[in-house]
Amino acid sequence: MKTGETEVLSERIRSRKMDRKKKPELLSPAGDLETLKTAVIYGADAVYIGGDAFGLRAKAHNFSAEEMRRGIDFAHERGVKVYVTANILAHNKDLEAAEAYFRELKEIKPDALIISDPGMFTIAKKVCPEIEIHISTQANNTNYQTYLFWHNLGAKRAVCARELSLEEIGEIRTYIPKEMEIEAFVHGAMCVSYSGRCLLSAFLTGRDANQGECTHPCRWNYALMEEKRPGEYFPVEENERGTYIFNSKDLCMIGHIPELCEAGIDSFKIEGRMKTALYVATVTRAYRRALDDYFTDPALYEKNRDWYQAEVEKCTHRLYATGFFFGKPSAETQIYESSTYVNNTVYLGTVLEIRNGLARITQKNKFCTGDEIEVIKPDGRNIPVKVDAMYDEAAKPVESCPHSRQTIWLQLSQEAERYDILRTHRQ
Repeated sequence: MKTGETEVLSERIRSRKMDRKKKPELLSPAGDLETLKTAVIYGADAVYIGGDAFGLRAKAHNFSAEEMRRGIDFAHERGVKVYVTANILAHNKDLEAAEAYFRELKEIKPDALIISDPGMFTIAKKVCPEIEIHISTQANNTNYQTYLFWHNLGAKRAVCARELSLEEIGEIRTYIPKEMEIEAFVHGAMCVSYSGRCLLSAFLTGRDANQGECTHPCRWNYALMEEKRPGEYFPVEENERGTYIFNSKDLCMIGHIPELCEAGIDSFKIEGRMKTALYVATVTRAYRRALDDYFTDPALYEKNRDWYQAEVEKCTHRLYATGFFFGKPSAETQIYESSTYVNNTVYLGTVLEIRNGLARITQKNKFCTGDEIEVIKPDGRNIPVKVDAMYDEAAKPVESCPHSRQTIWLQLSQEAERYDILRTHRQ
């Protein structure tokens, strides 16, 4: 290495050590407008969303242009940024529509675009150069030269591949300019394929994961069949239900905030644009408190570590692991015997307004008058309450709310506030 390069690298190492106490951004997912508002209220610094096209979650509700405008206005009024995904691997037929889409986004003014395809990147830079571009994990960002490549083209940030260790991320931080940001997934579903570049869905169902239509065949139950004995299936035994040889645990790094900060990660990303508002609220709130506690006093973080972990255990998830952050996962930590979710809580609804002491919700799951439920608040409190009375849209008293998305007015034993979330624990 030349003398000048050595001096630059030494300065970057010093800078990285000085910046270890810079609080990272907390980036939460949203599949619709309700969930965006929830993420903002429950502590996200930024939210990532998808439009009607060009994102990798085609089965999420996603945002129309008008919903996107409303969501961005809601977030910006509260000092929160919004990033829009356009991270498909584009084909020729996509390019003309992509240019029109970016022209629309130019008027909507999100804070950044999340892109993986060089062609999409080129179009976005031409159409809306004033909007930051973040390079998606789909681009396989596994080394510092890749980060330098995108930085030299004008990208502000790159999302590191999920298969990187903390040691590798720290090395990337050392070699890249301070202004180039590193984003990393810290919580949520893991993909069996390197950085999501999977062909299973397209091969088995005709729905291309790289076009936003993944059917998650990695979660299915598989058996072995020998060529000369068709129709005779041999399970790769793990338990009596078969094997899930592709299936990964969910990522959870809430117990390792100091290590994530030490690596120089600028943005902590929560996976889950197809998750419920309850999931987003629960996980965002837990990481928000963990980050704030750690940067207030590391001892406070250590004191409350069990609370953070207990909270993320309450939302729907698969068994947790730390992914690749501490090295390549073993079979014991990454591959397991079932695709079954751990589902300890039930989402009942979000308080949309308070009128005359009654809370209005859109029902998500059935519950009844007299039930003991829990109100979770953005500030971290979990308050047990009783459903004293329940009324339908016509103000008629009812004993339960059995119909999905039913509008219900609730009289609770303690008055709730707008944006509080109601949940109950499974018996």
